[in-house]
Amino acid sequence: MGLNWHPSDDLLADYGAGTLAEGWSLAMASHLAMCPDCRAAAIALDAIGGAALDSLPAVPMTDSALDYALSAIQDARQQQPEPPRPASPNAVLPPPLADYVGGDVDAIKWRSIGGKVRQCILPTTDGKASARLLTIPPGTAVPEHTHSGQEIILVLQGSVVDGDAVYGPGDVQQADADVTHMPAAGPGDVCICLLVTDGPLKFTGLLPKLAGLFAKL
Repeated sequence: MGLNWHPSDDLLADYGAGTLAEGWSLAMASHLAMCPDCRAAAIALDAIGGAALDSLPAVPMTDSALDYALSAIQDARQQQPEPPRPASPNAVLPPPLADYVGGDVDAIKWRSIGGKVRQCILPTTDGKASARLLTIPPGTAVPEHTHSGQEIILVLQGSVVDGDAVYGPGDVQQADADVTHMPAAGPGDVCICLLVTDGPLKFTGLLPKLAGLFAKL
């Protein structure tokens, strides 16, 4: 069965071009491992980009053009993300995340941030976006907030309910400064999700104690 919520085409294109920050790239690779539709879309976007290059008019070449082109190809190969392996049917974490933590959820070193909410901050080398895994008990809501930057939530287990929208495993929720919301872990399994942000949350509600649990997200 297909997923219901997917990243934007811009994110897919930037991922294929290798221009995303590490945290965003990790989220995209993880979603692609869980979503055959987006894997197909990513292949199509790459083909469109190749066709666009082929349509450019020819220009005279300098003597150093070949060396420059070979160097650019080598750089592109180093930056191009590897095609994500599909997720294993019995695993909670898709392969890109499992590679990061060295195994599935039982390998994660969780730390409590209160209220039975736990997190594991994932190290990134570029410092442009923070990435963390969260476990949130069913029914627990993140206090109402907006954003100082971009945010992606990738659901790995359980569900996230936000208004009328329900995000299940593999679904992606994107939000920015134009979005004010109060997502909550849905009923059933404990919600496990990957959260990537490039700026702290900005809390707008009147729940200071609960907001304190999420103040560093």
